[in-house]
Amino acid sequence: MTASRPLALVTGARRGIGAGIAIELASRGFDIGVTDIEASGAGHTLAAIEAQGARGRLFAFDLGDIERHADVVEQIVEWGGPIVCLVNNAGIPVAQRGDLLDVAAPSYDRVLDVNLRGTFFFTQAVARHMVVTTSVHPRSIVTVSSVSAEMASVERAEYCLSKAGLAMLTKLYALRLAEHGIGVFEVRPGVILTPMTEGVADKYQQRIAEGLVPMKRWGYPEDVARAVATLASGQLAFATGSVVNVDGALSIPRL
Repeated sequence: MTASRPLALVTGARRGIGAGIAIELASRGFDIGVTDIEASGAGHTLAAIEAQGARGRLFAFDLGDIERHADVVEQIVEWGGPIVCLVNNAGIPVAQRGDLLDVAAPSYDRVLDVNLRGTFFFTQAVARHMVVTTSVHPRSIVTVSSVSAEMASVERAEYCLSKAGLAMLTKLYALRLAEHGIGVFEVRPGVILTPMTEGVADKYQQRIAEGLVPMKRWGYPEDVARAVATLASGQLAFATGSVVNVDGALSIPRL
């Protein structure tokens, strides 16, 4: 079907940063395809999308199940029309933080399967769709990684490795899709207050008070969402391949 508004697809968007991004994009004129591993809790996000005058629909699937990617993309396109913006936001933390020397293969495999392998192949599926379709709207792929793409945390090695891989993913797809006019970007959030960080909120609250984040506050999903929406607008298309840090200056090396 043909939609009157351009379609953005946001992975992992039923809550947290993904929900913030989906709602912000809806406010800027996009219809929103939401994906997540489960439907629980997505109602609030879908209602907020619709409150912006947009259409929203949830497509539940496990990003790590790459055999489903092509079918999911087809379902989304059938519902909403050509995808003009993909936001790779879905990701999982390590199941348990601990000693680097104790990292087990099942934990490593699961985190990499979702955060890196799943994101790579889902991006591939959407990119294949994009290169054979045309659009009057700017087209973009924005991957939400983390300051952990460069800043090492030895107690969550699997996560850091997966995010470092997303940095190269952005460069690779930026080069491949440049000739098609598709902007590809990486956004690196810092310490963001979300359900994923609830378990370590007290630790980070103390570290922020001690100066970990130069801006001396938590980041919020809205901070990340505004950066993603700016990139999705197409106004920075010639900056394809760029990285935007949304971290209150956390990642700047200091003496």
